[in-house]
Amino acid sequence: MEAAKKVYDFLEDAKTFYLATVEGDQPRVRPYGAMLFFEGKIYIMAFGQTNATHQIAANPKAEICAFKGKTLRIECKLVKDERPEVGKAMAEKMPSLKPLFGENGETAMMYYLSDATASFFKLMELDETVKF
Repeated sequence: MEAAKKVYDFLEDAKTFYLATVEGDQPRVRPYGAMLFFEGKIYIMAFGQTNATHQIAANPKAEICAFKGKTLRIECKLVKDERPEVGKAMAEKMPSLKPLFGENGETAMMYYLSDATASFFKLMELDETVKF
């Protein structure tokens, strides 16, 4: 859990991260910012039925990249978690999003990072790798 928290803290500090998914043989990258540390896992949120959620359903492998003085790259699988308490925790953390996904995150899709390898880089050199 310590490794996951370290990665989460970096993402939280960076504010914006970039999620790469796959559509057929074409990579797709988009900026994200909604994240949550819940029950020792890093969660990201997508809105309802979007291209990203369809791509994750077809192939859960993803990469995340963020920069804040160092670069963080994460290889992972995204696992959907439909439990209401996860959406509620996200709604409590980010109340400004409630008009978009409901008082308790009803229309949000919550995914946690699984089988993750996170690599921190200083400039072009690998500084540290953690797994969670």
